[in-house]
Amino acid sequence: MAEDSWKFDRGTLTIVKNDLDIPYRLRLEELCICNVVIKEGVTSISDGAFLGCDSLSSVTIPESMTSIGEGAFWGCSRLASVTIPESVTSIGDGAFLDCISLKSVTIPKNVTSIGKNVFLGCSSLKEITIPENVTSIGDGAFCDCSRLASVTIPESVTSIGECVFFGCFKLTEVTIPKGVTSIGKNAFRDCRSLTSVTIPESVTSIGYGAFLGCDGLSSVTIPESVTSIGDYTFATCSSLEEITIPESVTSIGYGAFLGCDGLSSVTIPESVTSIGKRAFFGCFRLTEVAIPKNVTSIGEEAFDYKLL
Repeated sequence: MAEDSWKFDRGTLTIVKNDLDIPYRLRLEELCICNVVIKEGVTSISDGAFLGCDSLSSVTIPESMTSIGEGAFWGCSRLASVTIPESVTSIGDGAFLDCISLKSVTIPKNVTSIGKNVFLGCSSLKEITIPENVTSIGDGAFCDCSRLASVTIPESVTSIGECVFFGCFKLTEVTIPKGVTSIGKNAFRDCRSLTSVTIPESVTSIGYGAFLGCDGLSSVTIPESVTSIGDYTFATCSSLEEITIPESVTSIGYGAFLGCDGLSSVTIPESVTSIGKRAFFGCFRLTEVAIPKNVTSIGEEAFDYKLL
């Protein structure tokens, strides 16, 4: 079977030139694609090109390639590794979403941003190195990569989006670069093996539930640049024993330290004016807290009954 832009033979699809209609025609033919070979000269893989090709186990991408479309390999459950050439500058949102067998991937140095949900659900991915030119990591980029144990975030990154590492159960440590200014909502939620994190002085905003459920987290440093601790930021971090809140913080959000049952010491600075509902509720080992004189608002059940 052959067309001007592609040919198919015994499970191998060979693409010889750009053709946005390839995905549509392949679905009509209901072909069982095991291997994809993209020839030199092809510059892009279109959106959803191989969406749901659960028999696809290998793909060869040429040096001429510059972009990989949104959802291009979404749901390719047998794809175990992929080498993306240095020529690629753009990887679309959800490009490798739910590639559950993907163990190895190299992100080329010319990529400047990692889009939303690019590797979401890649549960076999164990490590990833983000290249030096990347400035932003999109929402859900590595969400539910449950075997991801190591990640290198370069100094070039300035923002970490929502749910980026949510559910990365085996991630043990992470260094947040000094150029990062914001950590998104649920960014490290349920990273249960994460034991320590240092938040750099450049960070001014930590999103809702950023470290919620990190029950192995025993050490965290909050910088002077942070002005508020958001809702559920460190909730159920049961290994956290002490916390010093910097002088820059003016408010502690709803459930910020809810259920931190290992927390025995907390220092609240004079700068704080409000403590949200259930902020320290369930902190059973916390027997004494000095409330600053500038606090004008304390929410319901802000502290556990044992402290009353």
